[in-house]
Amino acid sequence: MSKHILYIINEIKDQYLTDDNDRPWIIGFSGGKDSTALLQLVWLAISEVPKERRIRKLHVICNDTMVENPIIQEYVDEVLEKIKKAAVEQGLPIYVDKTIPRLEDTFWISVVGRGYPVPNNSFRFCTEKMKIKPTSRFITEQVTEFGEAIILVGTRRSESANRARTIKKHELRGKRLTNHPSQFNTFIYSPIKELMLEEVWYIINAMTSPWGADNSKLFQIYADASADDYECPTVVTDKNHTSCGQSRFGCWTCTVVKEDKSMSALVNKGNEWLRPLMNLRNDMIENRNLSENRMTTRRNGTWAVTEDGHNQGAYTPKYRAKLLKQILLAQKEIQETKPNIELITNQELIAIQVIWYRDMIFEYSVSEIYNRIFNKNVDMDSKNEKIQKELELLRNSCEDEGDYNLIKELLILQQSKAFLNRKRGLKGEVEQVLEKYLNNEN
Repeated sequence: MSKHILYIINEIKDQYLTDDNDRPWIIGFSGGKDSTALLQLVWLAISEVPKERRIRKLHVICNDTMVENPIIQEYVDEVLEKIKKAAVEQGLPIYVDKTIPRLEDTFWISVVGRGYPVPNNSFRFCTEKMKIKPTSRFITEQVTEFGEAIILVGTRRSESANRARTIKKHELRGKRLTNHPSQFNTFIYSPIKELMLEEVWYIINAMTSPWGADNSKLFQIYADASADDYECPTVVTDKNHTSCGQSRFGCWTCTVVKEDKSMSALVNKGNEWLRPLMNLRNDMIENRNLSENRMTTRRNGTWAVTEDGHNQGAYTPKYRAKLLKQILLAQKEIQETKPNIELITNQELIAIQVIWYRDMIFEYSVSEIYNRIFNKNVDMDSKNEKIQKELELLRNSCEDEGDYNLIKELLILQQSKAFLNRKRGLKGEVEQVLEKYLNNEN
């Protein structure tokens, strides 16, 4: 073990024992190389602490966006189980927690349900909804219980110039801990910020995983995902180790980057079953800005047509239905090889139908689309007939068409909020509906 790595382990142990309270430590674990190296060093440090002084809990937090790269997700799930088991066997106060976005914040609810255009650099709803909010809720719970919390991050200066600037901006000279930029009573600790890439791979390839994982699997995933034009440093710890790139893994649906090089490399190196995901992602990018796929207004009702007549509003009902069909077809194709992989959950399918009702989309049915593709007879929209009868009764009771539309929209708004357990924002949306009604009356 190098002196630098040994120094970091001793520093982590010293910090663990220095704190005079039991505020928990939290590690964001993605299963990638940096978070794996960080957790290994922290694990070794805590193992050297006397049992009677291991009073501080270490929470290993894994955020599942529900659209993670399936190869990484399968690997991470396997590792998390090993971490849980090994922590108990070794008597370490290490706990695994998994966070997911709320139903109303998932990628498919936003895109297929509400018709949000898939993200790009100027419209990037996904990071906030699917990553930041779930983790922030967990951190807030810990701060509420213990008063404070410390987040250990695997950021490194050598990773990129932007990362180096960010670390420098927030660090305090002579201080290991820095204030979290947005979380109250939360601190940031970056033990491996000075590590070089070669040292990270040394930790993974040459040091034994303390929870018994096979780190060669992680190395192989990175090697398979390395495109030819990536900078691939050679990390030699034995003759079997080849070059491994700095591939980044994230959501397979990511449309912010022009090309998902890691996914392309995985497909080109034999993972042909991933091709439907790659094709669907590319298709979403190509169809994002087509005027025929976009409405003339945004979700909030504001006008969204350019001077040259190009629509920039939410996705049309027709395109939302088409996209749902593409998702389910991709899922069906993948399940021929990987039967346990689910691209969209049943809860999301039901919620999408509810949102479509609220948007007055009755010409497309989630059940019909699903049943045609999977040759099943599942009913996800049994309320359709009931809703139509209720609307007919409401229409007969209202003398004015405007009153009918107002009451109808308010009722469907309340029903959709109740189904999604999302009362937040109900008051504001009710006010928007009333304001639109009053403007029409005037």
